[in-house]
Amino acid sequence: MKNEMLTYTYIRQGEFALQQKPTPVLEQDRDAIVRVTLSSICTSDLHIKHGSVPRAVPGITVGHEMVGIVEQVGSAVTTLRPGDRVAVNVETFCGHCFFCQHGWVNNCTDPNGGWALGCRIDGGQAEYVRVPYADQGLTKIPDSVTDLQALLVGDVLATGYWAAQISEIQPQDTVLILGAGPTGLCTLQCVRLRHPHCILVCDKDVERLAFVRRHYPDVIAVLPEELPSAVRQYSAHGGADVVLEVAGSPDTFHMAWETARPNGIVTVVALYDGPQMLPLPEMYGKNLTFKTGGVDGCHCQEALSLIAEGKLDTTPLITHQFPLAEIEQAYALFEARRDGVIKVAIQCS
Repeated sequence: MKNEMLTYTYIRQGEFALQQKPTPVLEQDRDAIVRVTLSSICTSDLHIKHGSVPRAVPGITVGHEMVGIVEQVGSAVTTLRPGDRVAVNVETFCGHCFFCQHGWVNNCTDPNGGWALGCRIDGGQAEYVRVPYADQGLTKIPDSVTDLQALLVGDVLATGYWAAQISEIQPQDTVLILGAGPTGLCTLQCVRLRHPHCILVCDKDVERLAFVRRHYPDVIAVLPEELPSAVRQYSAHGGADVVLEVAGSPDTFHMAWETARPNGIVTVVALYDGPQMLPLPEMYGKNLTFKTGGVDGCHCQEALSLIAEGKLDTTPLITHQFPLAEIEQAYALFEARRDGVIKVAIQCS
């Protein structure tokens, strides 16, 4: 391993920059050092750039969605060894506290528990990354699964898997997904595994709706102005049984509870730029159940197994690839949503 590496670093609000930094070293006996082969850009990275994540620390290397090869492991790491190909989990979790024992790893009580990589500690838009609690934070990639196939497992696919899991979807249900961005499309794939009666996807981007129709012809894809009539047409009880809000705007937050049937479930997956309001007088009598929060990303092994079995495939979402040295161009493309971009893979080593 070389002494310095190229990183993409959060300088201050509104500014990221390519910088050379010291290559990370083992700090604790449960750490691992991973040589990053592929990383990706997430909308959450843009939230950091725009100042919407107050806990993000200036000076950290950004990036929390990555795969790579284990280079070194601490003395207490038991499930990994150098040379293992791994998917990196978006969350840091100890595996032992009350919340980890219940599978609520986003709320791990460790000081670096939850979303730390690329937010509070150096992340993976870099040549190397240090991963704390490596036995929990790294998942071996099966030999039959490529790095590209595994790239989204630790974050957006984990989010989609968790969202579908907590939404209590039943075979007779009509399920509405608001947002056909990367997380929405991963959520869609995971909802389809549960075989509900009908799935609707709503987005204002006609290109993304065309993507849905092309890849998932059994799904009803509609624009926001078409949504009220579509919900009435495909729902038996005046609204969707389950609504998953993945878009993250005030309009879609309102749309989520409004299009749910009485006594339905609204699962809020989105990360918002600001607070949202629950208009309780208007909602009175709908008796909705809201499920909200950050992903508990502890099912990466199950997701990789489903990829190996051909039941999940996120590679069509990865529409562009750039080397790490050109990551600024990749961010510009991703933020402007040009050229049909959905997800961008960054070749780090």
